[in-house]
Amino acid sequence: MDKVLLAVNGGLMRGMDSHDVMIDAGARFVREDLTEPAYRLWSIDDRFPAMLRVAEGGVSIALEIYELPADGFVAVLRREPVGLSVAHVRLLGGDSLLGVVGEQVLCETGIEITHYGGWRAYRESLA
Repeated sequence: MDKVLLAVNGGLMRGMDSHDVMIDAGARFVREDLTEPAYRLWSIDDRFPAMLRVAEGGVSIALEIYELPADGFVAVLRREPVGLSVAHVRLLGGDSLLGVVGEQVLCETGIEITHYGGWRAYRESLA
């Protein structure tokens, strides 16, 4: 495995507070995209989002997709908060790729922000 595509939906995105983690990992921005309308999003202490795939009531969540070297991918995962992990994320166009998601128990402690459609929009609403 030489390169990994990774979808991110929070602080790892361009212009956000943890984007330097992506830069340090050698990530290359590929594109913006959206999930299929099957996800919900929570703010965890306003520090990071947790996205969860749901059977009902989901929407499309804004993402950024990056290409990383395998060792950079591992470095990014090591820096993610407890309760976030990687799973297959389904995109609006029908493809799936690895993406950062939250565990159900983590989402239970957060504030639901699904109606914002993404972490960036939610953070901008706080300004």
